Amino acid sequence: MANFLKEREGQIVTKSKNSKDLIGGRPSIAGSVSQRACVFCGSRVVLYPIADALHLVHGPIGCASYTWDIRGAMSSGPELHRSSFSTDLREKHVIFGGEKQLYNALNELIDKHQPKAAFVYSTCIVGVIGDDVQSVCNRVAKEKNIPVIPVQSEGFQGSKKDGYKIACDALATLIGTDNSKEVSPFSINILGDFNLAGELWILTEYYKRMGIQILASITGDGRVKDIQNTHRAALNVVQCSGSMIHLAKQMKEQYGIPFIKVSYFGIEDMSDALYEVAKFFGDEAVQEKARDLVKEELTNLLPALEPYRRALQGKKAAIYVGGAFKAISLVKALRLIGMRTVIAGTQTGNDEDYKLLKAICDDGCILVDDSNPVELSEFVQQTGADLFIGGVKERPIAYKMGIGFCDHNHERKLALAGYEGMLNFAKEVHDTVTSPVWRFVKRK
Repeated sequence: MANFLKEREGQIVTKSKNSKDLIGGRPSIAGSVSQRACVFCGSRVVLYPIADALHLVHGPIGCASYTWDIRGAMSSGPELHRSSFSTDLREKHVIFGGEKQLYNALNELIDKHQPKAAFVYSTCIVGVIGDDVQSVCNRVAKEKNIPVIPVQSEGFQGSKKDGYKIACDALATLIGTDNSKEVSPFSINILGDFNLAGELWILTEYYKRMGIQILASITGDGRVKDIQNTHRAALNVVQCSGSMIHLAKQMKEQYGIPFIKVSYFGIEDMSDALYEVAKFFGDEAVQEKARDLVKEELTNLLPALEPYRRALQGKKAAIYVGGAFKAISLVKALRLIGMRTVIAGTQTGNDEDYKLLKAICDDGCILVDDSNPVELSEFVQQTGADLFIGGVKERPIAYKMGIGFCDHNHERKLALAGYEGMLNFAKEVHDTVTSPVWRFVKRK
């Protein structure tokens, strides 16, 4: 590990009996070419799946282009979120301001599309020129009689994780503003599932079989009215803690709604997620349904996984993803199909997350926070990994190193959550690791 910046020494640890704990949550170091995205991107990926809202980027056209359709988020109804709208700020707006441009754009788009709400994203240039986005949003909200919410997400404020918090603050302005939905005593909100490749619909079916109502999903397949009613749920279930834990804490403080952190990836964590919800309600019938559901799903799944386990036994995997809970689930899921994790890292993990990750990894596993392409390439070469699990920015690293790749980030189009997703995951890992193409590639 010669090619890392010395200031990052505490953020890279090889697990052993006496190894130190990994340090997380630090800002990216200048010159490290971090894989993290900007604040604007973080807020956009959280809010983007709200399908009946207007999403308007106040900034140069490049910002809207960069974040257009970057979630594999599916909708069961409206598709307004799939359109990328921008005020397209240029040199003249930098000089004279872009507030008029924003006002006109909001009026035109709201009249044309009749959204239930509008989110306006501030970008770096807006922070520099000082447009009063809040006042424009307030004016349009009064004139059009819908929520128009400023998302103060100037990219230079920090990293993607800071954008998550800003998105949560924007969502908090909607919560508690409607009381019209019928609410079951066994009601939950799912926070941090974005319905990638339709995963929310898989989870909805599980909870329906248990007799649990999902009052709202924030933000997968999201609807403004559902989000406005979320303050009436009995429990918040947080799937992506990196993006949504701030909102869960806000709702606990303001509305008294408790929350639990879960993961829907892999057999162990998926089953625990169902059991924890059933346990919270303390109803024997609900708990019995949860046990029956898990038993039925595992009876079908475990035999189907066995051929993949035999073929992948002893293979090695590298993981570099956004959130730590996802990384923890992936280590468990890989172990289930016979693979050993030799690199485990995230963009947004904190000290507590990394303690959990370290505890479940084998000795010799390289743990890394906020890595970059040079480090990741060297780690892959050093460990002899056969597979890289990451996102769109990690794909070129895997292919250049001559190893298989599995997309487990927010751009993917394959459902990997739930029991059905575990089978999809095993098949995808098997197909890429055992592909004959690697015979013709020189490993670096």
